[in-house]
Amino acid sequence: MVVGASLNPQMPKAVVILPTSSYRATDFLEAAESLGIDLVVASEKPPPFDMGDRYLQIDCSDPEAAAEAIAELGENVPIDGVVAADDQGVMVAAHANAILGLKGNPPGAAAATKDKLLMRNRLAASEIDQPRFTALAPGDGAEAVAAEVGFPLVLKPRDRSASQGVIRVDRPEGLQPTADRIRSIVGENATLLAESFAPGAEIAVEGLLTDGELEVLAVFDKPDTSSGPFFPETLFITPSRLSETALVEAERVAAAAVDSLGLTSGPVHIELRVEGGRARVIEVAARSIGGLCSRSLHFGLMGTTLESLILRNAIGSGRKNLRREPVASGVLMIPTPETGTLARVVGEEETRAIGGITGIDFTIRPGGKVVAPPEGDRYLGFVYARADTPDEVEAALRKALSNLQVQLDG
Repeated sequence: MVVGASLNPQMPKAVVILPTSSYRATDFLEAAESLGIDLVVASEKPPPFDMGDRYLQIDCSDPEAAAEAIAELGENVPIDGVVAADDQGVMVAAHANAILGLKGNPPGAAAATKDKLLMRNRLAASEIDQPRFTALAPGDGAEAVAAEVGFPLVLKPRDRSASQGVIRVDRPEGLQPTADRIRSIVGENATLLAESFAPGAEIAVEGLLTDGELEVLAVFDKPDTSSGPFFPETLFITPSRLSETALVEAERVAAAAVDSLGLTSGPVHIELRVEGGRARVIEVAARSIGGLCSRSLHFGLMGTTLESLILRNAIGSGRKNLRREPVASGVLMIPTPETGTLARVVGEEETRAIGGITGIDFTIRPGGKVVAPPEGDRYLGFVYARADTPDEVEAALRKALSNLQVQLDG
């Protein structure tokens, strides 16, 4: 079977890179169908449904080879855009767009979002406000880290997402055991990133880049921002309830951070901590909000999805100033209480009946392995809510959180 043989020559064509662990294949496929875009899915293993000749097998761990495979497809079928649905596809998309001569992030810019130490150095060179930081190589002692960063600090891997391996350390004697724990996840010889702990409210800026210009689509409050020792994400609520002054500053810093890294095209997700009018960059990712959180966002009068906006942007037919729907919305990432085998989640029917709750999606089924933070990087599921105000959305999601009971075997 020749990949792409059945693509319609009259329709725009896009490739979406979907790692095997991604939850979002269905959302991108539905968005493509609604937009009249012929979509090819590129991933390491076939999705759990038949894509026919619209599936291309690639190896995301070898971005340049994967990009060459996409470019080879482009020799036979004109491709209008390549987009990554998740972190694992960011470098593949950057290389593929470069080879095909399409708009996309330069590989060097994309690389800075995949290596947190490189990102910090790039931001520092542009004097972007961020936590103090230093690298922690195997054998480095607490004295040097204390001199550069101080305590408390946050120790994290350079290349993970979903807060995997992110741990707060309050005292020098806790540094080595914490480093050992993180290296048991990412590799015993890994160089880690140590950052000063940044207090304040945490927000997430969701945006799209077109020719280097950032359009902010939504700003999420993260009202359950953790102070450690671990940093699992739980609630995202939009619109943000920060003051207008704080939001203007946060969006300014977010745009400056994206620009300093050299990002130019596609979705971006920027996390910041805001305190006393000061906004500091925590993370910059060259992809959209993770998991199934995008299902909490709709734009325009027709309820356009975030995936639709991303695909339009990728093929060069994006519409600017398409505003988020005029209601508040949010998502609860169902917490993983401890490691084990999922037996059941009790309370689903009652949770669906809560006023403001619009849906629940479980991503781990009974019998599946559950890994708690900081070792784990997957969510049990997602609960969505819409209401007139952010406070009402938060109240509905908190009621859902208290209502759902996760039960493990053993």
